[in-house]
Amino acid sequence: MSKQGQYVLKLAVLGDAGVGKTSLVNQFVSASFKEDYRATLGVNIVMKNIELEQINANARLILWDIAGQEQYEITRGAYYEGCLGALLVYDITRYSSFENIEIKWLTDYKKYVEKTGSLILIGNKNDLEDQRYVFKEDSKEMAKRINAIEFIETSAKKGNNVEKAFLNLVYEILGDH
Repeated sequence: MSKQGQYVLKLAVLGDAGVGKTSLVNQFVSASFKEDYRATLGVNIVMKNIELEQINANARLILWDIAGQEQYEITRGAYYEGCLGALLVYDITRYSSFENIEIKWLTDYKKYVEKTGSLILIGNKNDLEDQRYVFKEDSKEMAKRINAIEFIETSAKKGNNVEKAFLNLVYEILGDH
């Protein structure tokens, strides 16, 4: 418990359209889930103040929920500036969203972020287990390959592991995980 103070952390939430990025952010920030899907246009910026009990500090998280659609690819680079970490999100029911983490999202992120920072790999929608197309072993292997701090499965709908995913990334960034 040696650290104390106030921190401001900019985090990017990345992944294909429809994987649940906005729903994860909403669940983390306001413990809410909306059934109707509305695509993010460009970027959605949300702030949340959190208490970090393990290190006796507070942090303001600035969460950049970045649109997954192709038409926003040109402007995406500007959104990454100043990011200290990223949540790489895929949908466990859509294998293509898993593949795109490495071939699209991580590549794009590294292109614009000077110091890559900490990454966490998130398999979202684990409440849809009966529709799973991405196996946990594949995800664990990818997490190692891309040097993510961990792989975790979440459900933005049910709230499973959502807070844990965000907090684990924050503690890792602050060097006390």
